[in-house]
Amino acid sequence: MRNYFLTICFLFASLTIFAQAGHIMQGVGAVNMSMGGAATAQPLDINGAMQWNPATLSEFDGKILSFNIGAFFSSPELSSSLPEGAMGPGSPGVSGVTEDDRGTSAMPSLAFLWGKEGSKHTFGVSAFGISGFGVTFNEETNLPFDGEGNPNPNWDPNNSNPINYPQAFGGFGHIESDYMLLQIGLSYAFEISDQFSIGIQPNFNYASLELAPNPVSAPDFPPPFGTGKGYPTTDKASAFGYGGQVGVFYDSGGVLKLGASYKSKQYFGDFDFDQNYVDGTDAPNVKFNMNYPAIYSVGLGLSGGKFDFALDYRYVDYENTEGFEESGWQIATSGPAQGFPTGAVNGFGWKSMSILSVGLQYQATEKLPIRVGYTYSSNPIEDELAFYSIPATAVIENAAQIGFSYIINNKIDVSAVYHYGFRGNGASGNLLNPQMITPDNPLGKVPGTSVSYDMSTSMIQFGINYSFGNSNTETPEPVE
Repeated sequence: MRNYFLTICFLFASLTIFAQAGHIMQGVGAVNMSMGGAATAQPLDINGAMQWNPATLSEFDGKILSFNIGAFFSSPELSSSLPEGAMGPGSPGVSGVTEDDRGTSAMPSLAFLWGKEGSKHTFGVSAFGISGFGVTFNEETNLPFDGEGNPNPNWDPNNSNPINYPQAFGGFGHIESDYMLLQIGLSYAFEISDQFSIGIQPNFNYASLELAPNPVSAPDFPPPFGTGKGYPTTDKASAFGYGGQVGVFYDSGGVLKLGASYKSKQYFGDFDFDQNYVDGTDAPNVKFNMNYPAIYSVGLGLSGGKFDFALDYRYVDYENTEGFEESGWQIATSGPAQGFPTGAVNGFGWKSMSILSVGLQYQATEKLPIRVGYTYSSNPIEDELAFYSIPATAVIENAAQIGFSYIINNKIDVSAVYHYGFRGNGASGNLLNPQMITPDNPLGKVPGTSVSYDMSTSMIQFGINYSFGNSNTETPEPVE
């Protein structure tokens, strides 16, 4: 069983490399996702319990295997503009929109729990894709000039996205990112009393990241500081990490349940990128450290009659997380450009964020619980730093879910959920240029320009639970 589980985990890693959009997944599995991700004090299934509060595993007995698979789709749009005269005297204003070309991705999860009825000890192991982002914005083809610099008579400046111009024309060209984080958790819950439990969960992580172009690498500037090859593109680099989670859970035995958990920062080694310029020549390697933020969660659960209600609040500490806390441009410490910006960025510069998850389950029949969920996430991206987060357009603020389970028998139940993340205000700011930095303009904002993006998401997910022997399932019988 152990070797089989590890094999499946690495198979999941190969899938979730292409799976995630939006840095923190709001829920894991069809049941938890359909409750808006709320599970800190309302453990309806083992996936939500292991993801958000390991202490709640004490609510389950026996052996339960859970497998979920989903199809996830996001639709980011990237816009930018230049003012009149930016491309030469008398030139018109330029603006355009580029739609993401990424397509649908797979989202699997796997969890196994074992405990014994009457025992104070419950154990679990999980393999979840808990984090990721990814975009594909193709290079703009509606250009003002041809490859030899001659004016293009068919150029439409009102449908031309300058940020996706080829690097030779001052844009980034083809923009693509691919990040995923697979987390393997080993969970343990101890039931101190009939009402109070504690839990602990060491985590082992694997992450991969690919960027085109790579904003954390210094570009090869035009002469006199370089040969003009621009920003390099990376291969897919990987890093391993570790962290942990602790939680407490109170179940009154009646209506009220309370829970709290702390997931520590997940510490990773550096991504070590092999790089190439657009022309195919080798570029210097570069290293980048990006950890996963600490998450604080508190939850409330209410159960009575045919209803189960869950409310979670989370605080995500990006402001103290390497890779996200810093912003601005790196400064050269040697060479002919010493003391000047290199063109490489220090990090995303994200704010810490709040997440509110609400879910309601209604036991329509003994075998058919129905769920609805809502999730609100504050935007971690400040408008003035929107330029730095083009590879990670994680700006979904409002999401809604609807799902259900069907209990086939006392061993097998199946679940499904549909998720939709609403397109919101996104993030919008100026284009930035390190060559325009002054004491009054430390970011190098380009006056009159703009860059913005927003996105919507949709997902359908299915899950199956198998209980070995007489076990509690995710859906207990309703209280009459």
